[in-house]
Amino acid sequence: MIDPFGRRVSYLRVSVTDRCDLRCVYCMSEDMAFLPKADVLSLEELERLCAAFVRKGVRKIRLTGGEPLVRRNVMSLIGGLGALVKDGALDELTLTTNGTQLAKHAEGLAAAGIRRINISLDTLDADKFAILTRWGKLDQVMEGIMAAKAAGLAIKINTVAVHGVNDGEYDRLVEWCGTHGFDLCLIETMPMGDVADRSGQYLSLAEVRRQLDAHWTLADTDYQTGGPARYATVAETGQRVGFITPMTHNFCESCNRVRVTCTGTLYMCLGQDDAVDLRAPLRASEADNLLDAVIDGAIAHKPKGHDFIIDRTAPPAVARHMSVTGG
Repeated sequence: MIDPFGRRVSYLRVSVTDRCDLRCVYCMSEDMAFLPKADVLSLEELERLCAAFVRKGVRKIRLTGGEPLVRRNVMSLIGGLGALVKDGALDELTLTTNGTQLAKHAEGLAAAGIRRINISLDTLDADKFAILTRWGKLDQVMEGIMAAKAAGLAIKINTVAVHGVNDGEYDRLVEWCGTHGFDLCLIETMPMGDVADRSGQYLSLAEVRRQLDAHWTLADTDYQTGGPARYATVAETGQRVGFITPMTHNFCESCNRVRVTCTGTLYMCLGQDDAVDLRAPLRASEADNLLDAVIDGAIAHKPKGHDFIIDRTAPPAVARHMSVTGG
């Protein structure tokens, strides 16, 4: 799949649910209205949809949510997609999780063929964690992280930089990740969903990088995982720290990915509202001809990039919450 700007689309992010057991302040409203179950694709439909993208050249799939591991029987989907990895049809199946359910599922994820996961963790302070997630328990997440490590999964910690909340913790996170053999990826908050004053939350990662450079020896590297992060190696720990900077350094020129929601809506860009319904052609026929044609048409209209801007007076760049699109 080649988009209008010559970029090969080889990476699919799939939201398996809009539901989550946390309510992180930059992601969701505290009183979220979730989708009716009838609107959500079945696990069998999600697997069929993923298989269609694999046939068209997708080599990497990341499962997201909401929180993907809160969906009932989600391990059946993970097992089915993992079989594509074992057969060589797919290079990699990965998962982004908040870690709350990992103690239960870590061994099953490894057995299904997942080799690495991303875990969202914005602070190592239990009180701050409860504030950021609105009711999360840090010890539950830590138990899950250590279960994933014991299962042999490679772990990357995703941390959203939130001004006034965790901006004093980045050195500690680098050290903690180094101790446990985890990579760390820092992320600028993005203007998605009407959840808070973004101008108050936003912190430039250029400033964070300057802070880290004062205490750590960071060497830029061309290491890639298929996503938008730019990585540096931390000489003192041997681990990597990544920077995802949609606000200060647009990464759209190398975009190789599209996103499908749990309702079958295909978003060609995280920061644009252009979308295509895949649920209707998926359910219209057991054959995939119509579905394939709709996917082809969508890729032909993938935009060049997003238009994110953080401004106190500006509305969110897109009205949907991050959890709807799948991170």
